[in-house]
Formats: sequence, C-alpha cells, structure tokens
Amino acid sequence: MYLGSTGSGKSFAAKRELLNVFLTIPQDRIIVVDPMGEYAPLVRRLGGQVIEIAPDSPHHLNPMDVELNMAAGESPLSMKADFLLSLCELVVGGKEGLQPIEKTVIDRCVRLVYREQALGLETAKTPLLQDLYEELLRQPEPEARRVATALELYCTGSLNLFNHPTNVKTDSRVVCIVLKNMGENLRKIAMHITNEFVSQAVDQNFHEGAATWCYFDEFHILLRDPLTASYFVAVWKMLRKKRMCAVC
Repeated sequence: MYLGSTGSGKSFAAKRELLNVFLTIPQDRIIVVDPMGEYAPLVRRLGGQVIEIAPDSPHHLNPMDVELNMAAGESPLSMKADFLLSLCELVVGGKEGLQPIEKTVIDRCVRLVYREQALGLETAKTPLLQDLYEELLRQPEPEARRVATALELYCTGSLNLFNHPTNVKTDSRVVCIVLKNMGENLRKIAMHITNEFVSQAVDQNFHEGAATWCYFDEFHILLRDPLTASYFVAVWKMLRKKRMCAVC
C-alpha cells in the first residue's frame, strides 16, 4: 500500500513497481483498475490491453460471464448468483437493500438463465444482463417486477453499456481497466463489475499456475460505496489464497 499526500509520487512508485514486475517475473499477470486513466499509456507501451469503460466506449465487459471449469469444491453458479444479488442490490438502492423475497426471486432467475450452461449444452450461449431482466419480468411475484424495473435503465435504457457480450481481449498479460468519463451512479456499478472481472481473472490465472498483481489506483474511490467496499473485502479474503497481490 502506497500512502502519501497529493503529489508525493504514489502513482509513480506504483508504476515503477509494475514495470519491475513485468520485466523480472514474466510468468505473472498484471491487472490495473484505473479510475483516472493514468496507467493506460504505460500499459499500451508494454503491449497490454486497455479496456475503457464509458457510455461512449466501444469496449464492453459482460457482467454475466462465468467460468464453469473451476476446481472441485467450487460452485461457479453460486458465486455468480452471489455477485448478481449484490449487483441488483446496488441497482435497486435504498437503505434496506433487497428484501428476502427479492433475493429468492433473483437467485431463481439466475439459475434459469444459466440452465443451458449448467447442463453443458453445446448450443449454450453466455447470457446478457437483459436475459436476467426478461426472466425477472416472467416471474409472478410483484417483487420481481420491482427489481426488473430498476435494471431496465442498464438493459434497454441509456446506461446499457454492460448489456453487451465481452468484446475485448481479457487474457492479455497486462490488462488496464479505465473507468473515467462516467457519472457517480454509473461509476458504482462499473467498479462493482470490475471487481467481479478481477475475481474471475485471478481465479483463471491461479488455475493456470500464474500469480496476479492487481493495482488499484485511487483506491478511496472504490471504498465510497459500502456495498462495493464490503464485496471487495470478501473477494480479497478469498483471492489472496490464489496468489493475488493487491497494490493500492
């Protein structure tokens, strides 16, 4: 963790360490979560992948992506359901969060939209956020419609940037996710989805025998929302056992 006042060189020190890791530990992978776009030029010079998440960006990360080929004892669909529950809670908002019936309905719909993948069908396609939205609308409970209405903005509304298939290379040795040029509400959603992307990437790298260095620039932004912060803590406790080194 780099601590210091504004302008004291925290980002410069982190970039220097990132470069040292890149040059001296070739088997390790690097992920940068970059709210201000400061790391993008360096990552491009290293031949890495820069993913710009913004309403007008051509880059897309699908929050419904799931890796089913995980180690024994791990349940990818349960983990994905847990993430989507927290995402819906962030979208619905309110001090009380999701009610028990709403959580039950969301969990049911998640398992329905992933049923073909769970069965291992060759025709199975990775669902989109809109598939979850439409499945919620088919449920008889009024609570399902409340959640679906909150999701509508991010599926068919003006903030539908996460309702697309992933169209960027996510397995590059160095990946930088840039989260600038978006409003505060959309930034919360983007940070939460980015946390899930990091979690899946670290897990995949671990199964391939590689460690992952994760650089979180402007880390205080990640901690603004209590739900996102608590999800990060839970993910951190799990992923540090999978050779993730977090640098803030």
